[in-house]
Amino acid sequence: MKTDLLSSAGFKTWHVELIFAAPIVLLVTYLFYTWFGVLDRYLIFLYFHDMGPGFDTTPFGRVTASRYWMSGLVASGAVMLLYIAANLVLGRVVHMFRAPEWWRVWVLCAVPLSIAIPAIVMTVNDPVLPLANAAQVTLATLMGLALAMMLGRVAAERPLAYILLIIDGLALACLLSSLIRFESYPLWLARGSKAVIYRHLGVLAVGTVLLIIMTALYYSWRHMQAPSAVSWFVAGLDITYLLLPLYHHLFWSKDFGSWTDPDYFAYISNADNFFARSVPVQIGVWISVALLALGFTRLRLWLCEHKENARSGRACA
Repeated sequence: MKTDLLSSAGFKTWHVELIFAAPIVLLVTYLFYTWFGVLDRYLIFLYFHDMGPGFDTTPFGRVTASRYWMSGLVASGAVMLLYIAANLVLGRVVHMFRAPEWWRVWVLCAVPLSIAIPAIVMTVNDPVLPLANAAQVTLATLMGLALAMMLGRVAAERPLAYILLIIDGLALACLLSSLIRFESYPLWLARGSKAVIYRHLGVLAVGTVLLIIMTALYYSWRHMQAPSAVSWFVAGLDITYLLLPLYHHLFWSKDFGSWTDPDYFAYISNADNFFARSVPVQIGVWISVALLALGFTRLRLWLCEHKENARSGRACA
């Protein structure tokens, strides 16, 4: 009897998470089966695509292997859009809606997907992936899904704060995307590709200006609280590593022309478009941007406290 009561209480506690997790598992499983088992591997993963010297695009070359695990981030980007949209709508439409705990949804998704993803990529179509590549794909997917779900409660309970958080996250995304390109500057300078350098410096400048604008906005907007450094950094990661790979897959898989062309097909991008080739450089960029987010968060809190103290002083006078 006691066990039944505990089971019932556990189900009531997790039932919202179960409702969200089931369609996520189905969607991710469908996407992976489509990409790895149905579509032409030579197209979706660009086997033997001529990218010039230094780019191994054979089925298990460095570039192609990165496309395999990047598919997990693309799938997570699709989940993120639907998950956030569902929380936004339900939070406004359904009275007493309780946003799910993101980590519970993640656990309920991680268990079946840890079985389904390797089972698909290691058994269907040709070539099948070896265990090491399958593990990379699964790990990237699970990490992407965690990022995709972390901000769901903010979207459900404070939609305006979520919108501002995404704009704020865009500033960090600009920094995350541009700072990793410093490792390529010597090569671009040697080739005379200064226009590429100017473009990435422009993205860096946009991110910096947006940081300042959002800080001024939180300072001047009395009733809007600045986000925590963690949620802000997560928003930046969501845009950089989930939204942009999904956008690339759907609308930017063509060097010339557009996604509306009759011959357009959506392939999976390789990791070099979003990550540094050097692991120390990539880790350094993550740490730098995280520290920047922490510093600006403290600056915003200090400015708001200073403003409130000044207002209180005037009221007392």
